[in-house]
Amino acid sequence: MRATDRTATTSPGVTRNTLRQQLADALRDEILAGRLHPGQEFTVKEIAEQYGVSATPVREALVDLSAQGLLDSVQHRGFRVHEYSVADYRSMVEARRLVAEAIFRGIAERGPADTGDQLASVRRRALEAQRAATVGDLDVLVGYDLSFWRELSSLFGNPYLTNFLHRLRIQAWSYVVPHLRRAPDLTGRLWNGHTELVDAVLRRDALTASALVTTYNNHALTLAEELST
Repeated sequence: MRATDRTATTSPGVTRNTLRQQLADALRDEILAGRLHPGQEFTVKEIAEQYGVSATPVREALVDLSAQGLLDSVQHRGFRVHEYSVADYRSMVEARRLVAEAIFRGIAERGPADTGDQLASVRRRALEAQRAATVGDLDVLVGYDLSFWRELSSLFGNPYLTNFLHRLRIQAWSYVVPHLRRAPDLTGRLWNGHTELVDAVLRRDALTASALVTTYNNHALTLAEELST
């Protein structure tokens, strides 16, 4: 779907920043879906023409994605999708493990900072992510998995940790999706312990939650290394 340059309209509720965020989200989705490949280069003009918008919000969106580690600025040529290595992926997995464990310990000590609606939403996200993982549906899994982890980590009540973990997970998916796309069949090959993890967190059982995440991370590393060879 093409974006429209709504900064040129008379709608008072839409600003250039709104369009900038919409473009950043759309391009991030293209990277996470594997449609923009690692190493692929493009210019501001090409993206502006693709989405039918002016160059300014496109440039701002691309700068935002560069700050998130998804793009590299190439002098006099535009932008390139960042190419992460297996070593980078290992570091991401280690970092997200440390953050997740801190979050689980915090929830175990003081309980989740939640409402009933938030808990219900986390469970829904967990179920959808688990279903998609079980059948190997990457197109559905990535979005639900990101939403699941963001909502689960928000139960700790620290938005800085939540945002940091979310960024790590986006970077990790951007590395691993192109490799997963090359697998002929992912049925039964992806981690699908989302609901079990929710149950452990809500029981305030940090040890079980951490053990589940350790299993998940080991599985993710093994699969990524297998598919990248």
